Amino acid sequence: MYSAVEETVQARLILSTHRSARLRAVLSYLPEDPFAVRMAFPAEFSLDDAVEGPSTEDIVWVFARRLLSSGLEVPAGVGDVHVRPAAGRRTMVELRAPEGTALLRFDTADLRRFLWRSRLLVPEGEEHLHLDADRALAQLLG
Repeated sequence: MYSAVEETVQARLILSTHRSARLRAVLSYLPEDPFAVRMAFPAEFSLDDAVEGPSTEDIVWVFARRLLSSGLEVPAGVGDVHVRPAAGRRTMVELRAPEGTALLRFDTADLRRFLWRSRLLVPEGEEHLHLDADRALAQLLG
């Protein structure tokens, strides 16, 4: 059995009503962090450049797997990450940071495939069985 799920998908970064840019996003799921998914984007799409200069590291957002799953069906999310269905079998993901907001459009089928693969490792509702509380506490306390 696999120890992680990683899938590269295509997304559109919505720049305006009539403009968008294609980008690669890498979705990942780790059973040792069973409630979370990670979404990584190339560094050139960072809003931090104006503040810190160009970065070479991918931008990684970590949020609840349940949020991604729910957002495929109905609008979901409070705070920095919002996910909602869109017309034409698409899903919109809105990422909010102090530097600005990014609106991304994904093919829903790509997100469903990723979630299905993550559920093969850790079924929904069984996340607590994979959580290592001692390790999580040690990471939290440094």
